[in-house]
Amino acid sequence: MRRPILIALALLLASFLSVAAGAAPASGPESDASFTVNQHGQAVGTASFHIAATADGYDASSTVKVAMQGLDYALSKNEELTSANELKHVLLSATVNDQAVSVTAKPDAAQLLLNISANGRSTTTRLETHSGAVFLPDFDPGALETLLALAVAHNNRDLWAVIPRQDGSVAPVTLATYPDQEGTLDGQPIPVHHLVATINGDHTDLFAGPENQLLQAELPQPGFVLVRKGFVLKPPAKPVAPVE
Repeated sequence: MRRPILIALALLLASFLSVAAGAAPASGPESDASFTVNQHGQAVGTASFHIAATADGYDASSTVKVAMQGLDYALSKNEELTSANELKHVLLSATVNDQAVSVTAKPDAAQLLLNISANGRSTTTRLETHSGAVFLPDFDPGALETLLALAVAHNNRDLWAVIPRQDGSVAPVTLATYPDQEGTLDGQPIPVHHLVATINGDHTDLFAGPENQLLQAELPQPGFVLVRKGFVLKPPAKPVAPVE
């Protein structure tokens, strides 16, 4: 009987020493998703995101590649988020029709400091900071995934988008909830939540799974849709209206 007792004591001592040494908690599960970028039903690019839990929040990255007539677009974004999905720091690099763009953003006192370099010109803009703000480049599924997480935490209220275009701006996000729909993911039936985000008068239809994961986004750019690989949305039987 002595050997099991000694093993138990050793495990207890190891646990005590780990706590005393201030061992960091294990990170939560990682999240990855890949998407096809479609325009009018034709694939014109790909997009993906990766989110990993850290000791005090999340590290998130996104990549986008769109190649079609009139648009050659590539994006790489890395950001740090708090445990409440609030922005700590973001670094973006992109090319738009061979023109390089770089953006950095981080909170600075009570404002958000946004630096944008494009076409040989650099600008620094200070924007109002909001706890429910998401950094929202074009075609970025990771930003929309973060918006869905913020929407849950803020009960669909007090949401904002930081838009890294021209000198940069911040705009309110209004979310309307529509009746649930149906779809399949990797051939298996899945319930689908439907929300519509309105930003500066433009509408984005968001379709999310039961774990609030982004499945599809119908973007404000004409005819563009992000579709998670393996997901098929079942068309509604009749036109839908927002849930009051």
